[in-house]
Amino acid sequence: MLSPLLFTPLYRHYLWGGHRFASLLGRQLTEPGPYAESWELVDRGADQSVVRAGPLTGRTLGDILRDDPVAMLGTTATAGPFPLLFKFLDAHKVLSVQVHPDDAAAARRTPPDRGKTEAWYVVEAEPNSCIYAGLKPGVNQHDLAAAITAGTCEEVLHTITPRVGDCIFIPAGTVHAIGPGLVVAEIQQSSDVTFRLFDWNRVGADGQPRTLHLEDGLAATQRLGPVAPVEKQPTDDPAVSRMVACEFFAFDEVTPSASWQTGGGACEFLAILAGEVLLPDCWSLPPLQRGDCLLLPASLEPQSLTCRPTADGAPRLLRVRVPNKGG
Repeated sequence: MLSPLLFTPLYRHYLWGGHRFASLLGRQLTEPGPYAESWELVDRGADQSVVRAGPLTGRTLGDILRDDPVAMLGTTATAGPFPLLFKFLDAHKVLSVQVHPDDAAAARRTPPDRGKTEAWYVVEAEPNSCIYAGLKPGVNQHDLAAAITAGTCEEVLHTITPRVGDCIFIPAGTVHAIGPGLVVAEIQQSSDVTFRLFDWNRVGADGQPRTLHLEDGLAATQRLGPVAPVEKQPTDDPAVSRMVACEFFAFDEVTPSASWQTGGGACEFLAILAGEVLLPDCWSLPPLQRGDCLLLPASLEPQSLTCRPTADGAPRLLRVRVPNKGG
């Protein structure tokens, strides 16, 4: 049987990033930065989550999964890398306007890949921050193409003024961009297929505009109309609010009291946003603090967690469950 898994984050230093992982996630940022993304759960070739504590210290997520896919993902596990990727993003500047293909379109590419359906949870939102999610009512692919050509793409994008705790679901085929002043947690299919539609008329470090993927991006734009923050739904567990349930993942907000029991029966991933979480003593793992993340393989029984408030607030967690495809 596998044990709970704590991983070392992988950082990405893109020009649009900032330094708020230190203040919001309690991270020690040793390089100048900027810090744009912190990958907490990844199994994509050389990009691997590495276990940082416990009996499997030093092992990669990919190696552990290949050794026993059923223990990790359940009895309906299929061959291949871990299906999801979880990250935090610090958007100090606006990201490019993008769209991702669905599974069928991504599978036809060379090399083939998964599609990319994703969801964002707003961890921090500065005043006047925004999210672009979908297109304004009545806007079609032709209108989008014309606005991109004219350099006025923003005029056809649907804009959200986000609040901390909002969740925005972005199915594959939805045009989107994360605006400046936001820190978000993102769960996505593990995919590397992104079509850049518009980059705000910016130029790169070489003084030239970055490459756009208009033909592929417009073909992938299959979902028209605006996207609104989801309405959180109660569940049988009073501590858990369901934000997204799709074929690729279930995404929950968890506000536990002094103790809380995980669901079991499926692979679960937890991200601690506030408070302190202690695992059962038998695992000999350190307390989980703000910014820590934990993977619970499907073979584990439900885990009884002790949850305590800290200076940063009452316990608040995000939970991702990997669906068992058979039911």
